[in-house]
Amino acid sequence: MLADNIARLIEQMLDEEGGSLELRRNEMATKLGCVPSQISYVITSRFTPERGYIIESRRGGGGCIKIVRKQMHKNEYLMHFFYAIGDSIDENETAAYLKNLLGNSIITEREYAMMYNALSTAALASIPASFREKVRADIFRHIILALMG
Repeated sequence: MLADNIARLIEQMLDEEGGSLELRRNEMATKLGCVPSQISYVITSRFTPERGYIIESRRGGGGCIKIVRKQMHKNEYLMHFFYAIGDSIDENETAAYLKNLLGNSIITEREYAMMYNALSTAALASIPASFREKVRADIFRHIILALMG
């Protein structure tokens, strides 16, 4: 509940600031009546590159953190995902990427469901566990390339 409130507040601040925001963890924590580590947790778990955010942390100055919401064209966005996937990806990361694509209207609900199922651990069950995340990444990158066409 608190994490949801923190995330909503940060989103609102990003909207008000045009997609780029510098905040101080300590000040925000005091304002919300929580500890700075709760602010850090929300930022690291919800404002991730796969969700379209760039985070820069600055030492000193009360824990200043810069959050930028990336605004990209479809193919730029997909190319960002292509490289961010890397050589291997687990099922949870895959779901986060797919939700981001869905949330940004890059894919439809139906495409989301098909991709999620095709990249699931159940679909890749016949592949040895030690290779599964690499195979999933290879398939996902090919899907991304197909979406760019």
